[in-house]
Amino acid sequence: MLTIGSHLSTHYGYLRMAEETVSINGTTFQYFTRNPRGGAQRALDQKDIDAFNAYVADHPVTDFLGYAPYDVDPGEADQAKQDFARMVMLEDLARLELMPGSRYLVRPGSVGDLPAGQGEANAAATFNHVLQAHHDVPVLLATMPGEGTQIGSTFESLAAILGGIDAAYPVGVLLDASAAYAAGYDVKNDLDDVLQKFDQVIGLDKLKAVHLNDIKEALGSDADRHARIGEGQIGFDALAAMTVHPALRDLPFYLEEPKADLVIYEKDIARFRAYYQEHVS
Repeated sequence: MLTIGSHLSTHYGYLRMAEETVSINGTTFQYFTRNPRGGAQRALDQKDIDAFNAYVADHPVTDFLGYAPYDVDPGEADQAKQDFARMVMLEDLARLELMPGSRYLVRPGSVGDLPAGQGEANAAATFNHVLQAHHDVPVLLATMPGEGTQIGSTFESLAAILGGIDAAYPVGVLLDASAAYAAGYDVKNDLDDVLQKFDQVIGLDKLKAVHLNDIKEALGSDADRHARIGEGQIGFDALAAMTVHPALRDLPFYLEEPKADLVIYEKDIARFRAYYQEHVS
């Protein structure tokens, strides 16, 4: 069964996101845990969380993905930025623990003037600090496009971060199709080769989810601006092929499209489901 959903807004709460997911024939969803460019978090509404938990217990909605804000940079050397990253992640994980089935997505981020290796070590230390306190929710590192001083854009960089995190903690990788394409991994024409490299460097057992994102930029551009599904450089067919690949098809897939609404997401989820049903017996 294809597990697929879209990025939704928390404006009306967790229960509404679950209901919207079911309304568009999705079985999972993603959302920002707080303001993506400021870190402000909405007040906790326990009644909404309780209603959400009751709803998903009775509906096929799973693997809901809380996305940390963009300004969390766990590999930064600046102490204030480190403190901010740790505060955000600790608060987010504490809340996600209230909703069984949650996962937490974090971008490895940028490291400023630091050598990449030191930034990767800093990131690992940050994750160890946070996961020592909260390790019930799986944490996923997003593949990055490689813009500026970002770490996590190569499989080797992700492996370096993962290698520094205590093996007892539930940490894996989310493969973002558009970010990987921007970083030079040709998921459009050489998906088998990309996944083989991932397996050799990181291990496919660490691959836990996929962003089915199309991209405006060319392969290896180091810039990741999303396009509507089928209107970018990767295209629908290549993205759909990811949903049926033996190494990926049992993972949850999330759609992120610019200026998309529920009508658009419902249409694209239907397209992916039709492709999946045609190609997977």
